[in-house]
Amino acid sequence: MYNKERIDRLYNASLERALSKPGNTFIKDYHTLALGEYKGLPTWERIARSMAGAIMSMPVYIYEDDRIVGRVYHENSDKGTEFDPELLEYTRADCEKYFEGYGELMQYQLAGFNVPGHIAWDWNTVLRYGTEGIKERARLGMKRNTDEKSLEFYKGVIIMVEALEAWNDLHVKELRLRGMNELADICEKVPRYPAESFREAVQSFFMQHIVVMRENPYGGNSPGRLDYYLWPYLEADINKGVCTLDDARELICELFFRIDERIHGLDGWVEALAIGGSHPNGTSAINPLTYIMIEESMKYDLTHPSVYVRLPKHTPKDFTELCAKYIKSGNNRAQILCDETITKALVRNGVPYSDAVDYYCGGCMEIGVQGKTADYLWVGYQSIGKFLELQMTGGYCLTTKKQLAHFRAKPLWEYTDFEDFYRDFIEEYRRISYIFFGWQDYMGKRTAKVRPSYLISAMIDSCLFTGRNMHDGGAKYYDYGVSVIGFANAADSLTAVKKAVFEYKICTARELVDAMKANFVGYEELRARLSALPKYGRENAEADAMMNRLVKDVGDVYQSYRNRLGGTCKLVILTFVWSVPVGNLLGASADGRLAGQTIAQGVTPTGRAMTEGITAAMNSCAAIPFEVMAGGASSMWDLDESFASEPVIEALLMSFFEKGGQIFQGNATDVRELIKAKENPDGYYSLIVRVGGYSARFVNLTPELQDEIIARVRHTR
Repeated sequence: MYNKERIDRLYNASLERALSKPGNTFIKDYHTLALGEYKGLPTWERIARSMAGAIMSMPVYIYEDDRIVGRVYHENSDKGTEFDPELLEYTRADCEKYFEGYGELMQYQLAGFNVPGHIAWDWNTVLRYGTEGIKERARLGMKRNTDEKSLEFYKGVIIMVEALEAWNDLHVKELRLRGMNELADICEKVPRYPAESFREAVQSFFMQHIVVMRENPYGGNSPGRLDYYLWPYLEADINKGVCTLDDARELICELFFRIDERIHGLDGWVEALAIGGSHPNGTSAINPLTYIMIEESMKYDLTHPSVYVRLPKHTPKDFTELCAKYIKSGNNRAQILCDETITKALVRNGVPYSDAVDYYCGGCMEIGVQGKTADYLWVGYQSIGKFLELQMTGGYCLTTKKQLAHFRAKPLWEYTDFEDFYRDFIEEYRRISYIFFGWQDYMGKRTAKVRPSYLISAMIDSCLFTGRNMHDGGAKYYDYGVSVIGFANAADSLTAVKKAVFEYKICTARELVDAMKANFVGYEELRARLSALPKYGRENAEADAMMNRLVKDVGDVYQSYRNRLGGTCKLVILTFVWSVPVGNLLGASADGRLAGQTIAQGVTPTGRAMTEGITAAMNSCAAIPFEVMAGGASSMWDLDESFASEPVIEALLMSFFEKGGQIFQGNATDVRELIKAKENPDGYYSLIVRVGGYSARFVNLTPELQDEIIARVRHTR
């Protein structure tokens, strides 16, 4: 029987601890051991033993209400830490050494930055084989691959797995002292040995999860398909009569509370589940746990885990209705993904369908294959609008009033043909993007040495077989994902340049650039005419074609690059919190946009363009070539509360996916509530909004981001 009283008690206690959670000294312990006790060891062993020692030094927290054991807290108390420079992933000097004067590429949002994380490993390996099974596989690998690098890798894996086991044993000891013998018996068995029940599977998952999150403490790391891999254990227990769905519901609530407790308040950290989805044969994988995870997520004031939903090709009607309810009443936390279009994009990118169907969201919505993808799934963002601005001005920034030294472009007025201008624009975009991708290659080589990630690599397909960590050739898919920000704005500006300068002769190229430099002051009539030109999002064939062309050509730039391990670069279209800073660095645009105004979310049309209703906007959006966006492409559909009934939301969602859309998200909260929350934040801590690929507590956002969310178009028809 579902014990609501206990669950409410757990929730309140978890929230109280989360708001006053202790810091930890993990990073300090790691570097202290590396510089002290293990200083003379080879680099690989110093890393493994220092990491293992830091894990063993983590405190053990157990409370009498616990049915799941294990707690770590994300915040680090590393003040005064002396860092081992050899073990740092990179320094500012590394950046300067590589770019040799190209630092302005990052400063002007033309190149991204190195960001680890956003990975979902095959933790199901632990459930199936136990940590003892992983160690045995490492020993077998040592017999198969006897080169020095492989032997170092396998030894590192064994050291880290033994640290996980030893820290788990500290919990068993404490449980015995407290007389909590039932839980001690479970923890004595898992994760050391295979799980045989649902409760054992949940415990095994969680213990490995929190230890991996110490080894790789990065944003976006994802449990992935939690319902898919846990369901066989629950189904077997139900058939045996030893567990009910209510029992499972209670345990899932406790698991969710525990995940949130570790990182509460860090809304942008985004540990996402990708539940539902498809089996390898294409049939629906939605199961009772899928329903439970959505339903329980809706009940509580949590931002972690982020519960995202994959819709298979043949989705049950009651499930699409639940998704609509989730969008309407889930406190703006829902994100719904279309299996058919996403797997199609992955397959086009070279992923076999049997792997593609096992995709997950790493962080906001970055798409990878669970247990097979390395953690460079998302490594930064680029402002496509800034590229276009600099191409038009010959490398002159309209906001800083500086000439960029490394941007090779002749100004718009030196062109007599739009196609020549567009070709040079794409080629300059390619040149600079390749510099950025080369930086990732440079960093990947160093990462393979200083961040071997032995524990997580042991749960990534092929690493144990090849004897290499995920950044040294072990991961099956080693791709770089990058967000291109402002596609819709750039497409509308390109349409404006084509029409106003080269076709309709509304103005000369120099007049247009001069108007942009003046932020249209004194050029109000020209701005009005530019604003009236076709825009993506109104089902205008020519404007939509420009958006399609730009997306495809940028996608081709990414596809054309092969990184140091043979992987590709993938478009990952999300806007996160960058709508404001990207807009701030953009001068006035050729489409009539003023300097500093925010840019569009994901692949959604601009607010200025969505004048013909949500159906027209969605039709334009759904027609773009999503197949080139193998890293995922989000769209934002904010709905007026009076319009957003559950039947309307369901119809919009399914229509968008049937026409080819990938990812659906949006807000359904009354704007008046957002305004009140900004004015009186103390009374609105529980108000959560969809920002741009993730959800956050509205009162914790910057005033500028709050204003951007308030000002978004709320569709009423």
